[in-house]
Amino acid sequence: MITIYTDGSALGNPGPGGYGVVMRFGDKKKEISEGYRNTTNNRMELLAIIVALKSLKSKKYPVHIYSDSKYVIDSITKGWLSGWVKKGFKGKKNIDLWKQYLEVSKGYDLHFHWVKGHAGNSDNERCDRLAVAKAESGPHLIDEGFENR
Repeated sequence: MITIYTDGSALGNPGPGGYGVVMRFGDKKKEISEGYRNTTNNRMELLAIIVALKSLKSKKYPVHIYSDSKYVIDSITKGWLSGWVKKGFKGKKNIDLWKQYLEVSKGYDLHFHWVKGHAGNSDNERCDRLAVAKAESGPHLIDEGFENR
């Protein structure tokens, strides 16, 4: 089993943002984070999951993803995303990232779990620190999907 914790941050929302990822497989641990000059919290929450899935090298293990984002978790687990796809994403935000998620998630045995933020879960707290640090200090990339909308 692969365990992934993710978090996103945007200072000012929108504003400078970042994401953090902590991945575990057996005794191996990997962390990933990036900062963006202008974005939203929801975009960073979703981008963290996309980046984590893109970094995996195999689709043969179940993947458990933990996030404190109700936006992301509920969109996927409650079937909202499927409905958005059927309606061509009419009136929805972050379409570019949702389409990326749909593509990158193909072939994985994914299990999503909501965790309460800032509640003492060490990997969730670490993701938060990574995301906020990148939002505060960068380097800041350009979130073209947000800035060019």
